Amino acid sequence: MNIWVIMIAVMVLSYIIQAMLNSKFNKYSRVPSPHGLTGADIARLMLKQNGINDVDVVSTPGRLTDHYNPADKTVNLSEGVYSSASIAACAVAAHETGHAIQDAQGYAPLRLRSALVPVVTFANNTVQWVLLLGVLLINIFPALLWIGIALFAMTTLFSLVTLPVEINASTRAVAWLEGSGVVDAQTKPMAADALKWAAYTYVIAAVGSLATLFYYIGIANDRR
Repeated sequence: MNIWVIMIAVMVLSYIIQAMLNSKFNKYSRVPSPHGLTGADIARLMLKQNGINDVDVVSTPGRLTDHYNPADKTVNLSEGVYSSASIAACAVAAHETGHAIQDAQGYAPLRLRSALVPVVTFANNTVQWVLLLGVLLINIFPALLWIGIALFAMTTLFSLVTLPVEINASTRAVAWLEGSGVVDAQTKPMAADALKWAAYTYVIAAVGSLATLFYYIGIANDRR
């Protein structure tokens, strides 16, 4: 299959998945959690029940900006999640807290992803310029394009390593939400559905990164 067909398909799927994710979160943000717990309550309770006392739960600006920062041990919840007592907020908070539990337990893929951060940060800041110059100077300095490809490969590796980290965090989140009684038989599928669509965004990002990597490899091979 032509690489351009794959890349177009990835872009279309990415748009569809993002639209579905927004739709799901808007829908489940209107469904109250059975016990009226906010996202912040969920995160703190989940940390406490897992014996983690060195992680803070804080509010961060923006929408869907939720993340766990292993550097300063913080579960960062967006404003709409931190103070919201909805099923969507419960799902997001439990997912991000799942990352804190991964960190506390030494989950190998999370450690690998954290170790890759400095390299990937450098790659993200330089790769587009190196690839552009590599394509323009392919006949003069062909090695430059391969240097750009190596940098881009690091970002692709990061996307691939992210997949098990995110899927595992969601699995932990759903299991804890059900096991702790935070969700019931009616609301558990909603939380799982929201996290499923969030996971799809990482899958399509990894596929898109792979397709782009193969595209640049193809350019380098064709110009030999």
